[in-house]
Amino acid sequence: MKYNFNEIEKKWQKFWEENKTCAVKEDEKYPREKRFYCLDMFPYPSGSGLHVGHPEGYTASDIYCRFMRMRGYNVLHPMGFDSFGLPAENYAIKAGTHPRISTQTNIDNFRRQIKSLGFSYDWDREISTCDPEYFRWTQWIFLELFKKNLAYEANMPINWCESCRTGLANEEVKDGCCERCGCRVSRKNLRQWMLRITAYAERLLSDLEDLDWPEPIKLLQKNWIGKSTGAEVYFRENVSGKTITVYTTRPDTLFGATYMVLSPEHALVNEITAAEQKTAVEQYKKDASMKSDLERTELSTEKTGVFTGAYVKNPYSGKNIPVWISDYVLASYGTGAIMAVPAHDERDFEFAKKFDLPVVQVISSPEKFDFSAAYTGEGKAINSGKYNGLNSEAFRRQITEDLEKQGLGKKAVNYKLRDWV
Repeated sequence: MKYNFNEIEKKWQKFWEENKTCAVKEDEKYPREKRFYCLDMFPYPSGSGLHVGHPEGYTASDIYCRFMRMRGYNVLHPMGFDSFGLPAENYAIKAGTHPRISTQTNIDNFRRQIKSLGFSYDWDREISTCDPEYFRWTQWIFLELFKKNLAYEANMPINWCESCRTGLANEEVKDGCCERCGCRVSRKNLRQWMLRITAYAERLLSDLEDLDWPEPIKLLQKNWIGKSTGAEVYFRENVSGKTITVYTTRPDTLFGATYMVLSPEHALVNEITAAEQKTAVEQYKKDASMKSDLERTELSTEKTGVFTGAYVKNPYSGKNIPVWISDYVLASYGTGAIMAVPAHDERDFEFAKKFDLPVVQVISSPEKFDFSAAYTGEGKAINSGKYNGLNSEAFRRQITEDLEKQGLGKKAVNYKLRDWV
């Protein structure tokens, strides 16, 4: 017998809705371990309706919810709509309607589409983030975070879409363009509210041990948090006297730092740039602003940069080293400045070779160092003054202590995890 989709699907969807089959109430007869909550990502109700990615994810979670019900669990599986903010406002402007009217129309369409797919949602619990009864709790949570110094304002470089007049996550930038409207995205320094999620970096790491997750997934999470231990080193710019702080995991290579690189967005770029270099620096900053972080840090990308005309003194070798800007350094990681050690870092080596900058070996390598590639391993200190002969681990420990004693730096822990914009 041929399955009649239209007739059978509509019959049971009507039955489920009229009988509230998937509605859930707190029921004391279910012990806590038999209560299961599954939350899907709420869709943004655009005018175009659902796309194929929505049912792909919702189908997987719905299968699991049905499986848990069959195992005797009381399953809460709600649905809602992420309908607040500039995207909704921008759509309303383009459509020539009031945001509430266009948003509600889109929600009604999304709801109809989702229901037609037969998912087992508890529609009695539907929420919309543009509902004042909902977003007042968002406001309350924000105020609580602010009171505890977990929300603060800062000037940060963000992906900016001029057409949508809003910031975008890296994932919303496709080939340099806005995923929503297709317009070119630039990097823009704006004063933003930030959430201090880095305050929980250690807890996020330690609590992974208690999670029953596959090890590859936990490893991805650890790499996302990206904890590293190293040192901050202070370099003084020769003309302005300003201190530029760099973070490095290899303070044992400090004697091999032959130049410095700042991110184009670094706060001191404008102040230290020499007059004869300002035009080139400004053009480079503009070009860099058109690239995403992913494009800028892609290892295979050819290194580019511009000399600022400024110099800083290497606090240990005593040599004046040039300050460049390059888009492979990000303002959002570390301090937005690096001491470049081309003999012992692949990216620094590529950059040095391209711009004919000095390469000084300070860590011995198993084979003769022929200046054809960087040696990134460990060894014994060479060309490093009184530290010569120390192995890398002992050298790192000793020079970090000395930096702190002399007020030239300090031990530091860094995370790839950044505070949330």
